[in-house]
Amino acid sequence: MPAILPRSIENELRESQEHSPELREIMGNARKASDFLKALSHESRLLVLCLLAERERSVREIEEILSLNQPTVSQQLARLRYDDLVTTRRDGKNIYYSLANDDVREVISVVYNIFCKKKRTRES
Repeated sequence: MPAILPRSIENELRESQEHSPELREIMGNARKASDFLKALSHESRLLVLCLLAERERSVREIEEILSLNQPTVSQQLARLRYDDLVTTRRDGKNIYYSLANDDVREVISVVYNIFCKKKRTRES
């Protein structure tokens, strides 16, 4: 089975009782990445994020497009807010959601381009 970690990190993990600052940083980043990917691992959340990859949307728009009820959409949006994947903007009684930052936008863009975007067939 191929090594997942580079040899230098693998050796440092095995040999050191106390982790170096660099390794602690890598371990912290791995934890953040794991949390990020867990947040993406729900079908409804991915659908919401794919919609938000296109543009900012209101809760009502998300409900209508995905044919989901309000409690389901609210629950998923709450989780995405908790994980800092989306931000909100209030305009009167409406709350609008958008992707939180460029890092989220970049990852969702890849997912969107592979799985959400309508595939164009080549015309001969």
